[in-house]
Amino acid sequence: MPSPDSSALAEASPRRILGLAIPALGVLAAEPLYLLLDAAVVGRLGALPLAGLAVGGLVLAQVSTQLTFLSYGTTARAARLHGAGRDDDAVGEGVSATWLAFGLGALIIAVMQLLCVPILALIGGGGDITAEAVRWFRVAVLGVPFILVSMAGNGWMRGLQDTVRPLRYVVFGLGLSAVLCPLLVHGLLGFPYLGLVGSAVANVIGQTVAGALFVVALVRSGVPLRPSWPVMRAQLSLGRDLVLRSLAFQACFLSAAAVASRFGAASVAANQVVLHLWNLVSLTLDSLAIAAQTLVGAALGRADVPGATRLGWRLTVWSTVFALVLALLLAAGGPILPGLFTTDSSVVEQMQSIWWIFVAIIPLAGVVFALDGVLLGAGDAPFLRTATLACALVGFLPSIWLALAFDWGLRGIWFGLGIFVALRMAAVIGRFVSGRWAIAGADIQRTAG
Repeated sequence: MPSPDSSALAEASPRRILGLAIPALGVLAAEPLYLLLDAAVVGRLGALPLAGLAVGGLVLAQVSTQLTFLSYGTTARAARLHGAGRDDDAVGEGVSATWLAFGLGALIIAVMQLLCVPILALIGGGGDITAEAVRWFRVAVLGVPFILVSMAGNGWMRGLQDTVRPLRYVVFGLGLSAVLCPLLVHGLLGFPYLGLVGSAVANVIGQTVAGALFVVALVRSGVPLRPSWPVMRAQLSLGRDLVLRSLAFQACFLSAAAVASRFGAASVAANQVVLHLWNLVSLTLDSLAIAAQTLVGAALGRADVPGATRLGWRLTVWSTVFALVLALLLAAGGPILPGLFTTDSSVVEQMQSIWWIFVAIIPLAGVVFALDGVLLGAGDAPFLRTATLACALVGFLPSIWLALAFDWGLRGIWFGLGIFVALRMAAVIGRFVSGRWAIAGADIQRTAG
């Protein structure tokens, strides 16, 4: 009989890791790709509807992405139960998370219908842009419960080490939206002409279908569909830590955008383009982090602490090597890639001024994302919350505002991001080496970082 360690390492084979990571990457990338199509369709209506979509979409994204604990937190809890051989209980985590998704989604609809006008006016500056954004948002926000249900569905299925079904459901829903969007926005093939509102309607329909597929999967699983209040309380406790961690990220990047705007239009444009590339790198590394989360959570659930530790090291090496390859490719493209995004020489110059900082951060991020996934799989959210807040307050935010005070430009901002990532790397490596994250068992509730 193979030892627990050899069993854990077998799970970290290239085929197994890629089998989890590639479908997870598809899920992560599907929505950004759809949003590009949505913007292209609405853009043909003119600048004003496109601006309304941008403002409304920004607010909707901020509202929904703060609740990613429904996916990442549920994955951590379900993975432990799966590792312990308690698959029905793992699916039960999905049931409770889905009830939470519907409840929180209904609350968000009610609150945002009341507050969307002042919020959108603050971001859009009032006037016609805000009016367009409000028209779009009042319809689009109706899909939030199903966005959250899809998050919960991704969570429990990943916990069961099934990343293929979530990809099918999400792609089917977004594919339906992609077909309906031009038909409803422009009134093609006999469909009603709805203009900008057609984009929102298409979004809601696709989100509803994807969410419904996850609900059907729960029904077919045969587990009781009653919510468990103790489970929901535990999920909300875990969610609190992950929401605070997410808010720290938002504060950092919003501050960076605000400071970049003080350096002129070329700096804003360059920062935005490189930030998009950073987000693309983050998506690819996050897919490996999801594999780490599911495999390590399962190992701890079956009380295999040595195996979980070995998995953590193996997956961190994988992620770091992959990040190094990405960094080398982007380094080689440094003289060419900035010019593919714009012909404005001032923007290209600004992009090239931060390009090598961006490239240097990527290998560090490979370590950070992998160990984030390991610690999330262990349910170590209180530590991740505290570490992220501390690194933001000590590293990123001071660097950003010093860049403004001393006129360091974009280099100062991206140097601050480098400090932030380096501090996070030191924090997660220290935590991993300490072994304090590796608590065995299927049912745990952490109370301290």
